Amino acid sequence: MGIVIESSVWEPSSSVYIFIFLSCLLSLFLFPFYLSKHSSTKSPPFSDHPTSSSSSLRFQRYFLLLYSLASVLEGLWSAYGEIELAYYGISKEDTVKFMLIGFGAALFVGGFLGLVSDLIGQRKFCLVFFALHLIVGIWKRITSSPSFWVANICLSLATSIFSFSFETWAAVEYDKQRYRQDSLNETFWLMTFFESACLIWSQVIGNLLVGGNLEKGIASPSTAAISLAILGIICMSIDYDGTLRAVTFKDYKASFYTYILGDRRIWLLACAQACLHFSVVVFWILWAPTLVADGREVYLGLIYPCLLGARMLGSTVFPWLINASLRTEDCLVYAFIIQGLLLSIIAYDYQDIGVLVTQFSLFLACIGLILPLLARLRTMYVPNELRGGMMSLSLAPANAAILFFLMQRGYYRTIENATIIAFAAFGLFIAAGCMHVLKRWGKQPYLNCHKL
Repeated sequence: MGIVIESSVWEPSSSVYIFIFLSCLLSLFLFPFYLSKHSSTKSPPFSDHPTSSSSSLRFQRYFLLLYSLASVLEGLWSAYGEIELAYYGISKEDTVKFMLIGFGAALFVGGFLGLVSDLIGQRKFCLVFFALHLIVGIWKRITSSPSFWVANICLSLATSIFSFSFETWAAVEYDKQRYRQDSLNETFWLMTFFESACLIWSQVIGNLLVGGNLEKGIASPSTAAISLAILGIICMSIDYDGTLRAVTFKDYKASFYTYILGDRRIWLLACAQACLHFSVVVFWILWAPTLVADGREVYLGLIYPCLLGARMLGSTVFPWLINASLRTEDCLVYAFIIQGLLLSIIAYDYQDIGVLVTQFSLFLACIGLILPLLARLRTMYVPNELRGGMMSLSLAPANAAILFFLMQRGYYRTIENATIIAFAAFGLFIAAGCMHVLKRWGKQPYLNCHKL
């Protein structure tokens, strides 16, 4: 008589979604009451000139609409990519090859795009972002068997632009229009909040478009991407008085050497940003293999919204902290240390799935807090005219490290996943050290270096 072994599939409880949703609502709705009692701690304006709050709010809504469209496009390809690769029968070795091509493009081309964007203007580069997604969508729609290396290069370059161009455009526009700094800080955490929400919605959109019939629905996400990219281009084409002053390459080069390469505080900030980028990429590559490493069955599609929900919750903590008597560097030191400890435990200690998902959620909650905190530090230390170049170049070491580990793990099999996660944890401890030193070398009191 045969033995029947029952297998159970792990999935998060519905109470987890309710908890994250209610926590986000409470954090958002209780903050105005907290702020009314601590109004004296508000950030000073960029200048002494009065500014129209309605104009600032109008630009913020316009900007967040475009950023949300861009986030949906980014999330749509990431959520849909694995299904597409499986549909066309792409092997794991070829998948690794495509990833290497993508990160190679991000390293050797994407690292210099920020310099170009500072010279020609951030709005134009945001248009390039939507244009790249439009090209990929059309390419996949008109070809029966698309060339994935072409799509990977375009999407990697688009992701590189996404990582610096929108933030820099917002910082430049707020400075140019003399909007208040507290409004810019609000925009930073709202960017993280809306990005996380849009990544969840992109997964929903992808599932609805593909549906149960993969044969008929495989091209639907490409059609959706084309529509969203065209909508983004139309919105970007609205003349919103975003013209930047002309900058010659000679002047830009001299300023970059003086204010970026010649400032040791910028090096610390760039090192922390590179370590964070490396750890985040490692996490998103290895979180699923870590959960199913011993053959356990899980619903990854149900865990993914929980992780992004935790990221949303972490971003709502930002306005509470910047209106408290805490230095930004101190908050970052604690957040980086917590992240490093979490990854260290994940790397070397076997855990139940529920415990692992909890650790993943805490890790991403820290991400949601760290991203706007780093953006605030960049506003204080990096001139806006050089911000895009500084951000893109600081990601180059992280992309080089990712390429190295991908080759060692994907091709040569000389390194284990746990070792890669351990290196990511070590990088986060380095980032914490950078923030500690930056606090000692930083500005007292806080000043903004938004102009050369």
